[in-house]
Amino acid sequence: MIDAYEDPGTPDTRGGWYYLWWLVRRQPGRSLAGALLGSAWLTLMAGTPYMMARAVDDGLVPGRMTVLAGWTAAIFVLGAVNAWISIMRHRTMTRVRMDAYYRTVKVVVGHAVRLGAALPRRVGAGEVVTIGVGDVQTIAQALTVVGPGVGAVVVYAVVAGLLVPISPLLTGVVLLGVPVVALLAGPLARRLQGRETEYRERQSVLTARIGDLAGGLRVLNGLGGKGLFADAFRKDSQHLRAQGYRVGAVASWVQALGVGLPTVYLAVVTWIAARMAARGEITVGQLVSVYGYVAVLVGPVAFFLDMGYQLSRGVVAARRVVRLLHLAPEPDEGTQPAPAAPAVLHDPESGVRIRPGRLHALVGASPTETATVIDRLGRYIRSNVIWGETRLDAVPLTEVRARILVADNDADLFAGTLSDVIAGSANAPQRGAGRYQMCGYRRVGATSHTQPAPAIAHHEAPPDAQTTQALHAAAATDILQALPNGLGSEITAQARNLSGGQRQRIRLARALLTDPEILLAVEPTSALDAHTESLVAERLRTARAGRTTLLTTTSPLMLARADEVIYLVDGKVAATGTHEGLLEDEPGYRALVARDSEEEAVR
Repeated sequence: MIDAYEDPGTPDTRGGWYYLWWLVRRQPGRSLAGALLGSAWLTLMAGTPYMMARAVDDGLVPGRMTVLAGWTAAIFVLGAVNAWISIMRHRTMTRVRMDAYYRTVKVVVGHAVRLGAALPRRVGAGEVVTIGVGDVQTIAQALTVVGPGVGAVVVYAVVAGLLVPISPLLTGVVLLGVPVVALLAGPLARRLQGRETEYRERQSVLTARIGDLAGGLRVLNGLGGKGLFADAFRKDSQHLRAQGYRVGAVASWVQALGVGLPTVYLAVVTWIAARMAARGEITVGQLVSVYGYVAVLVGPVAFFLDMGYQLSRGVVAARRVVRLLHLAPEPDEGTQPAPAAPAVLHDPESGVRIRPGRLHALVGASPTETATVIDRLGRYIRSNVIWGETRLDAVPLTEVRARILVADNDADLFAGTLSDVIAGSANAPQRGAGRYQMCGYRRVGATSHTQPAPAIAHHEAPPDAQTTQALHAAAATDILQALPNGLGSEITAQARNLSGGQRQRIRLARALLTDPEILLAVEPTSALDAHTESLVAERLRTARAGRTTLLTTTSPLMLARADEVIYLVDGKVAATGTHEGLLEDEPGYRALVARDSEEEAVR
């Protein structure tokens, strides 16, 4: 089975069938062993009727008890050997499925990491969850074809060969049986594939809505909108249930055919053989063997149908994985070096100009306007941004990510100790709802501004003192004091055991601990009360002294401490200056900030 640190290989993404075949080719020895063991297991099952026929015809004769005992012993030995082969077949096929499962997980997770910031823009969270939870299991189960599937084909040919000396008529009936089954089950299998595809699509949408509800439940309660969203979720879940019933209806027919058709098949062949025995055309022993051969074929025929069912579902799931793998990561085609020293970051489209070593505040009536500017400056969307004398998109992406950090106020927080959440992931590639990306790691208060520090390994966590310093700068020491084990306290995924304001300060502390050359922070204090926000504003200015920082905010507490405030109107720079100067000279700015001041007072 694939090792946790083994390279999963390059998947074949030409289609669902190609992907499944790639999984088989990635473990050729195990797949071949599964096919051989499956073939041997089913073929030896056909050996029992042959031995029984010989025991009846040759042993049930007066004075030939030794022959009867010999064939009886042979049947016992054959059964014991086949039982052992069955165990080995099951173990091998379990390894085949588990390898496919974990290999697909590694391929999907690895590609999600490579996509980084592009992932949430190109695929919904529900799609990723559905692939990770359901599709990988379905793909692995489809590889059952490697063992019993191949064995079913082999034993079918073996039984046909054994029947030829007995009766060409019976051989023809047996050979025609599976094509008839395929003709009856084929259209159902195609219909099942279509139903399954639609079901998976609906499932991913519903999964995404579950995540949205779970993440925003507190907000929905406060706004009184929980009932509205619950009704929408209930309606969507009813549609999914109805689609599930449709999938189940087709699947039940496929499975019913898998049991019913082989039984009818057995009855027809047995009736023909019995009539031939009554006419003396075959012996009683041959009649017993014919019945045994066809009874053995009931299993392989059922495997044929189940194989089609599993492959249909597996191809649907594989196509979803392939669709995800077709998403290309952000191009890293830059060939020009980044500025050797801190330089101006300029967005011609909006007119925003960020000067080195200063604390800037970006103000706009619409959060979308300011967030779009941040996306351009952080190179998360295509733009004409200039960094020093060089276009930002001409600089290698890894260098951009190492020196420019975009910190969303809803960035992902992973489960772990508080120290791991802040320090262990400060330099880790993250995206999700946020945009932390392989940022150069530097201690809070570092003095070197010319070159980014290299990213460090996950296990090289900074000293607790540095983490504590970052928490202090983010006015989050009260969180540390309230937790039972300090930095060693366990934090759940997305820090759901903390309040919204606490989560926001943890995210800010993580960004400050990373200490990038350029920090672009989106609404870093929007969930804080006025007192805490005032502390953050003062300490943030101190922590980022001499470093380039841009904050999007409309809070007067933050604006008053900015070196320069940039005021946007309709996505363009309308005015720049100090907070006090803009209050005096810009009525629109004054109205926007005054409204925010009133909200702060109420809060």
